Amino acid sequence: MKKIFPIITILVFISLLGIIFFQIVWIKQALQDKELQFEETIKIVTATAANDLVEEKGKMSPFDNRKNSDLLFPLNVFPSTIAHKFSREEIRSRIKKAFEKNSIKNIDFEFAVTTTSMIGDDLQSKKFYQAYSDTVNNESFVYPLDAPSGSVGEGLIPQELLVIVVPHIKNIIWQQMLWMVVGAIIFTCIIFAAFFITIRALLNQKKLSEIKSDFINNMTHEFKTPLATISLAVDALKNEKVINDRSKMDYFSGIIKDENKRMNKQVETILQAALLDKQEIQLNVKPLHTHDLIHAALNNIKLPLEEKEGILELHLDAKHDLILADDVHFTNLINNLLDNAVKYSKENLKVKLSTLNFNNHVRIKIEDNGIGMNKETLNRVFEKFYRAHTGNIHNVKGFGLGLSYVKTIVDAHHGKIKVESTPGKGSCFTLDFSLLKK
Repeated sequence: MKKIFPIITILVFISLLGIIFFQIVWIKQALQDKELQFEETIKIVTATAANDLVEEKGKMSPFDNRKNSDLLFPLNVFPSTIAHKFSREEIRSRIKKAFEKNSIKNIDFEFAVTTTSMIGDDLQSKKFYQAYSDTVNNESFVYPLDAPSGSVGEGLIPQELLVIVVPHIKNIIWQQMLWMVVGAIIFTCIIFAAFFITIRALLNQKKLSEIKSDFINNMTHEFKTPLATISLAVDALKNEKVINDRSKMDYFSGIIKDENKRMNKQVETILQAALLDKQEIQLNVKPLHTHDLIHAALNNIKLPLEEKEGILELHLDAKHDLILADDVHFTNLINNLLDNAVKYSKENLKVKLSTLNFNNHVRIKIEDNGIGMNKETLNRVFEKFYRAHTGNIHNVKGFGLGLSYVKTIVDAHHGKIKVESTPGKGSCFTLDFSLLKK
């Protein structure tokens, strides 16, 4: 698993990068194709509008000059042009109809009817020259109109051109492709999210597997020691000298009883953890004084503290300590914290337990000068089965369930717990519980 997991991660990550690369290539190609298609459509629009203007001009009377109705040439000395025959709004209307025929609506454009020499009598929209000169953002489409005919005017007037300028054509393409680009980005993000969630789940599974392996190793060691002791005591009880000595019989019987109690306690701890998993612990809460519960917990820590030659400082300064609590579980959580302070101690052990009141709460602080915890341990200290000393290192006994139990019981009492620690200097656990209103 250790070797396969990085390989799987790398392969999936490379695959994701490949998908993103090909999506970018595909989107670029799609934009280019869409731009070419759009340009071809505008060319068709320009040709359609030009042909419509020429066709309608041919149907008009030679004397019908809509642009300059007061200037008539009875002899038709100069041939009429599109610029002479149509007004600006009429030309815009015909171009707009050509756009609609090709299923393009609501698009801005500028236009001009001019000659091949781009000088002389022409007709253009208000912003035509400004749009025409911006060749970076705008694109122009030109289509020739029919050359003027007539024996007199032949060759005298340059050929007319219809010029249509579409501003910001790339922005129009992007707007048309927006749903496709956004969709690609969204689905790419979903794939990335699924990838990271999967990797995170695999890492958590890997971590749980390691924790369970450590738990099994610790449990094996915890049961192996009392079993070996019981086996030796039973063998001793079979010895004739021991059988005939009542004091020795009582001594070895006491060892068996103590080790049996120790094993039962370990079994209860494991069963308790199973109940925590199922959330089946039922609290029997009632009004209790916090200081009474603390004194009850201190009775269990006196002997281990004396064995370590440690000092316990007690500062019960809270004037109000009445809370709703389960006496058994609350005492156990205080006992677990004190037990940890003793187990993870150094020389010259010193434990300080204090209480105080603030904002209608009672605060309990348990401080020690033990080995402390690093940042990783501090972040995971309330995880089930997690221990700072794992694997086959058994200088500190236990299953890594104590602080997980403490956190669960604190939450069940609607309290808060936080821990501060510095490696080599010790730890401080702070618990806050709401006072019972009188």
